[in-house]
Amino acid sequence: MSSNIGHFYNTGKSNSLTPAARFLLVSLHIEAILEEVTIYKRRRKLEEMRKGKRLGDAYTATLTRIKSQNGNKSRLGMEALMWISYSERPLKALELCQALGVERGETDENSWNIPAIETVLRCSLGLITIEASSSTVRLVHFTLQEHLSNTSSLFDGPHSMMAEICLTFLNFQRVRDLPTTLVSPPAPVSFVEYASCYWGAHARKGLNPRAESLALRLLDGYDKHLSSKLLLIHGRDWWSHLSEKSGSNAVEGFTGLHGAAYLGIVGMISSLSEKREWDVNSTDTGGNTPFAWAARKGHEDAVRMLLARPGVDPDTANADGRTPLMWAAACGHKGVVEKLLERTDVNPNRSDKFGQTALSLAVGYGRREVVGILVKRMDIDPNTIGRYGRTPLSCAVLNGNEGVVKILLDRVDIEPDTEDANGLTPLSQAAWDGNEGVMMMLLGRADVNPDTVNICGQTLLSLAATYGYERVVRMLLERNEVNPNTPDKNGETPLFGAARRGHGRVVKMLLERLDVDPNTADKYGQTPLFGAACRGHGGVVKVLLERNDVNPNTTHKDGTTPLSRAAWKGHEGVVKMLLERLDVDANTADEDGPVFRTVRGPHRDGGDNAKKTGRDGTANSGPV
Repeated sequence: MSSNIGHFYNTGKSNSLTPAARFLLVSLHIEAILEEVTIYKRRRKLEEMRKGKRLGDAYTATLTRIKSQNGNKSRLGMEALMWISYSERPLKALELCQALGVERGETDENSWNIPAIETVLRCSLGLITIEASSSTVRLVHFTLQEHLSNTSSLFDGPHSMMAEICLTFLNFQRVRDLPTTLVSPPAPVSFVEYASCYWGAHARKGLNPRAESLALRLLDGYDKHLSSKLLLIHGRDWWSHLSEKSGSNAVEGFTGLHGAAYLGIVGMISSLSEKREWDVNSTDTGGNTPFAWAARKGHEDAVRMLLARPGVDPDTANADGRTPLMWAAACGHKGVVEKLLERTDVNPNRSDKFGQTALSLAVGYGRREVVGILVKRMDIDPNTIGRYGRTPLSCAVLNGNEGVVKILLDRVDIEPDTEDANGLTPLSQAAWDGNEGVMMMLLGRADVNPDTVNICGQTLLSLAATYGYERVVRMLLERNEVNPNTPDKNGETPLFGAARRGHGRVVKMLLERLDVDPNTADKYGQTPLFGAACRGHGGVVKVLLERNDVNPNTTHKDGTTPLSRAAWKGHEGVVKMLLERLDVDANTADEDGPVFRTVRGPHRDGGDNAKKTGRDGTANSGPV
C-alpha cells in the first residue's frame, strides 16, 4: 500500500499524540457522539472517550459509520478511501472523481455519473481532505494510512479492482478517439493520465478475468492509443537520449507486446502470444524491441519468458546503439544483467554510438553491484574508451564514486593512467576535484604517474598544495619522480600555491625538502613570501622567514616588495615580522615612489594612493 502523506505530519515514534492527531481524535469523537440519536447513547459514547479510546478505535468507528450510510454513499466513501490509500501517486480531486464515476462493464463514459468532490468529502465523513495549493486529495492524517494498511479486510482485491477501473476507462470510446498527438489529456478525461501510467502496476499485483480481457483489447491496438504515448512520456528514463522521440510518432511501432513487456505483466505476454502471432523482434520508433523494454525496466520474469521464445534476439541495439544488456546495466537491474551474461549470443563489450559499453554505463550511473558483476567477467574489457575519451575508471573518478573505483582497480588488467580527451588522467581528475580518497587509492599503485600535468600546466603536487590536501602532498613528496619545483603556466610552484592560500602545514612539508626553491617567482615576480605577505598569512610568513635562504626583498613587476604590499594591505603583524629581519630593506621604492608612501596608503590615511593598478591592469584600492 502506498503511503503518500506521512511527510505532512510528525511521523516520529512517540507515546504522545501530535497536536494534529489530538485535534483529529477529538473531532472524530465529537462526530461519533453527535451521530447517536439519544441522550443515553451520546453519554455512553462520551464515557468511552473518558476510558482512553484512541485513534485506532476512532477510525474503526468512523469507518463503520461510513459503511452504514444509505444508498451509494457507503460505496462512494469506501472506494474513495481505497483509491487514495492504494494509488501509485497522489490523485487530483478531478482524477479521483472521474475514477469513482467509472461503472465496470460500461463501454463509454457517463459524465452524469461523476460525483462532485464535495459529495465525496461528505461521504468520507472527514477522513479525506483536499490540499488547497495543489487540489490533491489526501487522507486526513498519516495514522489513518497506517490503520487502513493494517486492516486488510476493508477492501476486497483493491489492485485488481483499480486495474479494472483504469482499463475500463481507457477502453471508453471517448478515450480511444483521443489523438496520439496530445502530450497531456484534456480536463474532462484527466484520469486517462493516471490510468495509462499505472494500470500495469495495479495489474501486476492483481488481475481478474474482466480486467485481463480489457487489457487484451487495449493492447491489441496499443500503438494507436494515446495511453501508450502517455506511458512512454511518463516512464522516460532521465538518462534517455533525445534521439528517442516523444513527438506525435513516439508510439509508432510500440505494439501491445511492447507494452506488456514494458509493464512486466507476464500473464499478458502469454495471453497476447496465444491470441495471435507477434514479431518478437519488432522495433518501435526508438528501435527498442519488446525484450529490450523488459530488460530496461528490470522485469526479470518477463525477461525469462521472452528469452524462452524462439527467435528472440537479446542483443538487438536501438537507435542509439544500446542493447538490452546496456540498458539493464545503466538502470542497475542486477538480475537481468546476470541472466543476459549467461547467453552466448550477447556481446558484453558492444558499445553504443557514443562509445559506451555496459560497463561504462553501469559505472557512469553508479551501479556498484552491476559493476561488480561485470568486472568479474574476464572477457569484458575494463579499458574501453567512451564519451569524451573517458575509460570506465575515468568516469568513476569523475563521479567521485570511491566504491566503484576500488572495484575497477581490482582488475589486474586495468590501465589506471589513461588520459581523456581533455588530457586528464584519473589521478589528475581526482586531484582537480579534490577527492583525497580516490587520490590515495591511485597513488598507491606503482603504474600511476604521480607527476602528471593537467591542462593548466599544474602538477598533482601543485594542485594538492594549493588546496591544502595534506595527506596527498605527503604521499607525493615521498615519490622520487615528483619534482616539487615544477611551475604551472603562470610560473606558480607548489610552494607558491600553498603559501598564497595560507596552508602553513603544507608549506612546512614542502620546505622539509632541501631541493625546494623558496624564492622561485611567478610571471609577475611574486615569490611564496610575497604571496603570503600580501594576503596576511602570518603563520606562513613566519615559517618562510625561518629559512635563511629566503629573500625578503624580491619585487613584484610593479616594484612592490613583500613589506610594501603587507603595509599597503594593513597586515601589521606581517609588517612587524618582516621589519625584524635585518636584511629587509624598508626604503625600497615601488613604481610610485618611496616605500613610506605605500605604508601610508588607504589603510592609514585614505590619501592619494587610494587607487592603484593591479597586476591585471584594473584599478584597485591597492596592489592585489
